Amino acid sequence: MVLGSLLLGLLLGGARVVALPQDSSEEELRDCGEARYYPSMYTCYDGDFLCPILNGEPTLRCGEDCYLPEMYSCSNGELVYPPGSSIATASAISTSTSSSATSVPTCTEEPTTQWLSDPPYENYFYSDCHSASQVVVTSPLEDSNLTIIGPRLLVAWPAGNSGVVGFFSPQNGVNGSLAIRLENGTSTFPLHGAYVEAAADSLSGYPFVGISTLVNFNSSAVLTVPIMGSIRNIRDFTEGPSLVYPVFQDAIEWNETDDGGVLLSRLWLDNVTTTQMSFVPTSGEGSISIQTNDQGNRTLELAAGTYNFTAWFDYPQLTQLNSSEVLNDQSQGLIESQSGQTTSLSFLSYSEKLLAGAWRFLTYFGRDSMIAALLLQPVLSEGEGGAIEAVIAAVLERLNKTSGIVCHEETIGDYATFLNLQDNITGPEALRPGCTYQMVDTDYYLAPLMENYFLKTETGRSRREAFFATNSSLDFGNMGLTYGELALINAEAVVKNSAPFAQSGGQTKDNLIHLEEDQLVGEWRDSTYGIGGGRIPYDVNTGLVPAALRSISALSSAGFFPSHPDWQQTAAAYAQVWEDNTLQFFQITIPIAEAKSLVENYTQTAGHDFPSHADDISADIVFHGLALDGNNNQSIVRVMNTDDCFRLFLTNTTNNEQLTSFLNQSANNILAPFPVGLSNPVGLLVANPAYGDDPVYAANWTNNAYHGTVVWSWQLAMTGAGLQRQLERCSASTPAPAFCQDEVVRGNVRAAYNHLWDLIEANEPYINNEVWSWLYQDGEFTFEPLGALPPPAGLNPTESNVRQLWSLTWLAVTRDESLR
Repeated sequence: MVLGSLLLGLLLGGARVVALPQDSSEEELRDCGEARYYPSMYTCYDGDFLCPILNGEPTLRCGEDCYLPEMYSCSNGELVYPPGSSIATASAISTSTSSSATSVPTCTEEPTTQWLSDPPYENYFYSDCHSASQVVVTSPLEDSNLTIIGPRLLVAWPAGNSGVVGFFSPQNGVNGSLAIRLENGTSTFPLHGAYVEAAADSLSGYPFVGISTLVNFNSSAVLTVPIMGSIRNIRDFTEGPSLVYPVFQDAIEWNETDDGGVLLSRLWLDNVTTTQMSFVPTSGEGSISIQTNDQGNRTLELAAGTYNFTAWFDYPQLTQLNSSEVLNDQSQGLIESQSGQTTSLSFLSYSEKLLAGAWRFLTYFGRDSMIAALLLQPVLSEGEGGAIEAVIAAVLERLNKTSGIVCHEETIGDYATFLNLQDNITGPEALRPGCTYQMVDTDYYLAPLMENYFLKTETGRSRREAFFATNSSLDFGNMGLTYGELALINAEAVVKNSAPFAQSGGQTKDNLIHLEEDQLVGEWRDSTYGIGGGRIPYDVNTGLVPAALRSISALSSAGFFPSHPDWQQTAAAYAQVWEDNTLQFFQITIPIAEAKSLVENYTQTAGHDFPSHADDISADIVFHGLALDGNNNQSIVRVMNTDDCFRLFLTNTTNNEQLTSFLNQSANNILAPFPVGLSNPVGLLVANPAYGDDPVYAANWTNNAYHGTVVWSWQLAMTGAGLQRQLERCSASTPAPAFCQDEVVRGNVRAAYNHLWDLIEANEPYINNEVWSWLYQDGEFTFEPLGALPPPAGLNPTESNVRQLWSLTWLAVTRDESLR
């Protein structure tokens, strides 16, 4: 007897077994060849071949396999996927829990799956030993803004920052009537891994990997725009002016397959890699056809019904760290207690690098990975192959060896070739990855991260010599240099750039860190109006620079950077100057009467009809502006903000008078309700433009702007961790800072800490999101996804990631109950 293999990731097959259930039953056993079976569980074919019954539906025999007709068809004793097509035989497809008599490699562990609902977006994640995939299904809700929310099916892959997307419209022309959903079929999760070994004539030599699923359209649909290849290309379309590049679109091949299916295929610009997606009607449902208009533009018309959908590509894959591998030994319990967060963290974690977010930033971002590592370090895995070293190594591999600047975002895969060809780079050089180096903040995270790991952990201390002797191996221009040499280049840049301000008499605005001359952005608020056109950012100058200098000093004292033995004293001296003399450039103090007037005027201008809370103002309002030299000749960008968190979390300043004042104003602004302060029922708003005294502030920092009056999860985490760090100094430092003896200030900081955590806990369903916003309706603020709101005038819509790496830092950042 043979129990047939089922190529759906549901059962083991291809082995000779006795088909007995786990428990006893009064049902009569029957014979099938050498085996006995229960008729309710199996069907016996040809007297000696068993196929399982799944959810009441008998599977059919095809050669040595069993199959469901809605997932496969059978041709000449071989399974064919999709049903009726000839693009690949199913005997060459393997999923995470299936096996067959072929030589196809199979996965020994169950796939990892996750479903995250963020209406109107439904997010599905699937990972097995072959690949990792995210599928995002978008269907308009009854109250959706139909100018920005439309039916969409998207697949994103971490490897190569790659993906496919299909934009749909209702064939009946009634906007908002078309809904898309995935169906589970015969399993408890809709996605299945798809795997086809490389053919003998494969251009890439890599197997096709991806996902298959059942997708349902509630009414007739038209696939109007497919984009295949790079997530960056898809982002250009969704976040830009909805333009497509002919070099990509003209390369898509549209082919009909047997039984009414359609296969879309595109060869990448490398002339090696291929991306494919296909739709095939399930048995008895739906129909699909290719249509071409007079201009030669093609679309797919799909009747209402359920279709087999497959998306895959043949590109080298990353090595994923599973939940156990990404966490250290002491944190393994989080896999059970925080399974959702650890699963998401695993999807974004690979031995080569950690990824910034799903789906829009499914690749390396230097700032994101280092901030996440700094906050997550207590739980992350250490040592060779661990998460912390993956972050540091990825940063060093991509460092600009000439300037010491850290790479902000890598450009890889198909999009890298596209940009290279645009720059007239041809031949093998056209395939090289690239990086952007326009950010001025990212350089200053590396030294604190190195100090925290290589000086403050036992594993890091033991790994120091081997790690920094590692040779750079990726094609970002650093081959032949060791990690130690690259770390030195970065440290030299930090010391050099900070030196002018630190010199005697050098404490001038001109010597502060500025954005690059030709750049509009340069730190984490990297949107058009993020820092109001400012040229000198608050967070970099008052928090990041002194923190990096302190860490360089500590590293030097531990024997790092032997070519600069003076850095132990020099970097520490520089840090002291930056700590003590930068806040004054950004401080804004507004008298009570003026503050009340400004808040009342802003409330009317903003137009949401929320209360001003102006009567709560009983003292001067003090905060630090986002930046200096802003738009409209603003000498300082007068926006209250959460960027105090950098100084709170990364520094232990020692100027007692300044520290006490700084902590008190930070606490006041956290406690005060918006628009007086930053507190809002949906969280701590990262920007409050109420004190701008110019209509441009209310227009540029809005609840639909990416860095407007919205909530960012990681800023909540860093603020919470920063306040806790400062409060802990009262018991851990000798002598303790002066604020610790000031009952009013210390109590204020403690109250702010607890108020912040009350907000965090009240918004727990959203805290793993990248960013979210609010609506004011029926007299209260309510949560609203940022992507569900129309963009600010003149700007393109921004969709939030359902999971962002630095929004998973709650695995390590937790409330200190002793501070309640």
